[in-house]
Amino acid sequence: MPHHGFASSIARAFCALLLVVAAALASGCAGMQAAAAPQLVMEEFMVPAGDPGIQLYVRNKHEAGRSSYSGDRILLFVHGATYPAETAFDLQLNGMSWMDYIARHGYDVYLVDVRGYGKSTRPPEMDQPADRNEPFARTASAVKDVGAAVDFIRQRRNAAKINLLGWSWGTSIMGWYTAQNNDKVHKLVLYAPQWIRNTASLTDTGAKLGAYRSVSMASAKQRWLTGVPADKQADLIPPGWFEAWANATIASDPAASRQDPPMLRAPNGVVLDGREYWGAGKALYDPGQIRVPTFLAHAEWDADLPSYMLHAYFAKLSNAPYKRYVEIGEGTHTVIMEKNRMQLFQSVQQFLDERLAPAQ
Repeated sequence: MPHHGFASSIARAFCALLLVVAAALASGCAGMQAAAAPQLVMEEFMVPAGDPGIQLYVRNKHEAGRSSYSGDRILLFVHGATYPAETAFDLQLNGMSWMDYIARHGYDVYLVDVRGYGKSTRPPEMDQPADRNEPFARTASAVKDVGAAVDFIRQRRNAAKINLLGWSWGTSIMGWYTAQNNDKVHKLVLYAPQWIRNTASLTDTGAKLGAYRSVSMASAKQRWLTGVPADKQADLIPPGWFEAWANATIASDPAASRQDPPMLRAPNGVVLDGREYWGAGKALYDPGQIRVPTFLAHAEWDADLPSYMLHAYFAKLSNAPYKRYVEIGEGTHTVIMEKNRMQLFQSVQQFLDERLAPAQ
């Protein structure tokens, strides 16, 4: 019996020791996780566009307690033709946005809404019926808006060059800007690149164009799933993600969101450019003038800007120091908010982080 009691005491002591070690390991792992996911700070600015009365909404995310970044660690997002930047690039899905992801990799990350979108100045034409005015916010003016945001960021961080990332129409904005301002751009990322069109547009109904168009979330969902095989639609967008995006996007336009059903207004300048240029076989600019490393990202079910545009654009990048593209399987034009979004995030992050030079 004494031996049995002694053995029990040893066993209890050993178990207690294991609990202490397990607790220490758990604490250490939690500390490592905290270190791997730094706290982020969000700041907001209204930046003059250069045209009288136009202010641009710029959002910034960076690590708490840090204010110094080199230009190769700074990135600016711009949105596409219909929706504002913040409900795409800084939408919390499963606890994280794309802005968060890049900022947690040690970057100073910005987004901008061009005039007429999101929290930027909405011109007086948007307070009137759409058919009373001509389309506005064409690509040329959007390039000017991006230029104002780039110069604001460069001055704020004392950086000569920064990275640019555009989605959809935003690829034309960023591509055209870079072609004119290679000296201000470190690397260029074009997600779903726009180029000469030989198929029908999903955003242009062919009707007479007013100053802006109104978009319902039901039509947005239909457009989103265009081209997705019927048996793949159910699990493409994780539960609640579309609703989170739709609610945030509708809320970004308080005036139109009060309609029944709620709507979102989007300037028609981009649609007019589509008719007069991309849909008419004419390019707005020459990608051959881009002289910075360039990365193209695309998804196989993108019916808005199909794969043939990606391939044609890639061939035009004749003067980039190096170029690359990735095609993501089982994704649409909006793969940024779908089950395979991490393939997009990780491939873009690798391009941003790498330090390559020809003939190394």
